[in-house]
Amino acid sequence: MMIEFSVLPLGKGASVSAVVARVLRIVMESGVPYKANPMGTVIEGEWDRLLGLIRACHDEAMKDADRVVTTVKIDDYKGKGDRLEKKLESVEEKLGRKLNR
Repeated sequence: MMIEFSVLPLGKGASVSAVVARVLRIVMESGVPYKANPMGTVIEGEWDRLLGLIRACHDEAMKDADRVVTTVKIDDYKGKGDRLEKKLESVEEKLGRKLNR
């Protein structure tokens, strides 16, 4: 299973990079495979572990904000694991060239 999520603390101004850095530290220290991107983070693993990780990230952002919006997009594919890299590699193969990553 892959989940893309983003955590957005509201009322903290236009820049939220300090909170994002703390959230990403939690992701990194979890040991869960991940890819950060400018709009969120994609994590891969088992349902309960990933949702627990997202909850920890949301709770971290709540430390500094009265309101936090966390969005979650789930891609669950039976029998398919280790898709964090392979999904884009398959697209690159069909495209015949590398994507900007």
